[in-house]
Amino acid sequence: MTSSPDPSKMRGALFALLAFALFSTHDVVIKFLGGSISSPQIIFFSVLFSFPLIIFMLIRDADGGSLRPVHPWWTAGRTACSAISGLATFYAFSVLPLTQVYPILFSMPLLITLMAIPILGERVGLRRGAAIVVGLAGVLVVLQPGAAEISEGHIAALIGAVGSSLNSIIMRKIGRDERTVVLQLYPLIVNLLVMAAFLPFFYVPMELVNLGATAVVAFLALTAVGCLVIAYREAPAVIVAPMQYSQIIWASLFGALFFDETLDRMTLIGTAIIMASGIYIVLREERRGGRSTRPVQRSRTRGGTATTLRVADYLGLKHRKDGRKE
Repeated sequence: MTSSPDPSKMRGALFALLAFALFSTHDVVIKFLGGSISSPQIIFFSVLFSFPLIIFMLIRDADGGSLRPVHPWWTAGRTACSAISGLATFYAFSVLPLTQVYPILFSMPLLITLMAIPILGERVGLRRGAAIVVGLAGVLVVLQPGAAEISEGHIAALIGAVGSSLNSIIMRKIGRDERTVVLQLYPLIVNLLVMAAFLPFFYVPMELVNLGATAVVAFLALTAVGCLVIAYREAPAVIVAPMQYSQIIWASLFGALFFDETLDRMTLIGTAIIMASGIYIVLREERRGGRSTRPVQRSRTRGGTATTLRVADYLGLKHRKDGRKE
């Protein structure tokens, strides 16, 4: 006798699929804007449109304490990672085909697992270690060093993946101690100030439609993160995390419809390798349960975005309030 599907897990999967569909649409708008507007200018205005949410969070925040970080150096490092990864990822989306950016960003679960060794003291066994090696080999298949030209966009996507992974790891290290408002406010302020400093060199007058598109970028990112938070509430990470790979479907569809892009064979093979490795690591960590700090499961496996409320931050706050060990 077969058991009926768990409605909660089904809702979690559906909300995760919706979240990553919104993220993909968000990335399409960035690519559209990147054809005529620089990445610093896009980030500046999208961050600016995100500030009402932070003000709302400040008003609703019932936790006591100041806005001074408990771990200033780790917070500074995370803030720097946020700014660098956001700029790099925005640039990569603006100059590369969507189907080439996503496979590189899909390497984040592998990078997070690798970085967790020195920073979180996570132990990686032979099987997960092999999965990391195989997944990173998949990245090389996508990049095809020697056979195809590696452009500045590819390097930017790699920087975005590394920066976002380090961002997530630092979040897991300090998220229990820091107020969520602090974790959100500093990266936004620094992004705004840094991109404002770049504006005199890159600014171009914006038509109303482009200004509205930057607001859409902020709205889509925030809405997507909200859906992802619900997904993680409803279903375990072993169900939610692999849903990120649905973005390659949207990338192929949007790329073909709007940018005349195609998914070549080597990119498809490399993407499949990366996806298989990432899914294996998530499944492996799920089986390990409480014996792991589970950096992949408890971090949002999504490329750096300067405008979003990270799910890792939300989970860090939830963990701290609940007072439970993972």
